[in-house]
Amino acid sequence: MNRRLNKCRKKRNQRGFSLTEIIIVVLVILVVAAISVPNMVKAWYDSQLRTCAFELSDLIQQARMYATKQNKTVTVRFQVTSGVTQAYIDVNNTGSWDPNGNPREPIIDLGRQFTMAAGAPGGSGGNPTSYVLPGDSTTGTPCDNTCTLGFSSRGLPCSYVSGTPGTCTTPAASYFVYYIQDGQSNGWGAVSVSKAGRSNGLLWNGTSWN
Repeated sequence: MNRRLNKCRKKRNQRGFSLTEIIIVVLVILVVAAISVPNMVKAWYDSQLRTCAFELSDLIQQARMYATKQNKTVTVRFQVTSGVTQAYIDVNNTGSWDPNGNPREPIIDLGRQFTMAAGAPGGSGGNPTSYVLPGDSTTGTPCDNTCTLGFSSRGLPCSYVSGTPGTCTTPAASYFVYYIQDGQSNGWGAVSVSKAGRSNGLLWNGTSWN
């Protein structure tokens, strides 16, 4: 009799999870995934956008150093090649990238999902507010994507005006902000350039630029 009872106890102890228990565990996993996965995807997109902004900021600093080293005015321009947005230093100010230029004109791919905005966002329709450079006392409207960023031979930024020759009036009336849009996540990045020529990559977090 005791042997039979022991066998029954062993069978009860060895039984697996019930269907109800498995369903509950699966539901918990799905709920956790539904909460965490979107946040992980957004963090990934934000990371890519921030990297893009900092790469553009680095290129702008290259243009500034090149202008002072070569004692000439250079500009930073944008183009789209095969659906990919690119930024380059227009060494000779021809208005187009020269792959055979001497010296070579630096160029970077910003990424297929990134585009340069038409201008500064106005804060409506889900767009961010325009970036305001902290501590800047400028009263004029900051230059944005509608301006061509140039650097004089002294490394000072200007709103370059094409011509023969082009003009690069310094000091600039205000600082510069170039806005980047992420077509996959609808995110916004930016690069600010102070009147002294210092650049910084920025990311819109939904409420502010940082």
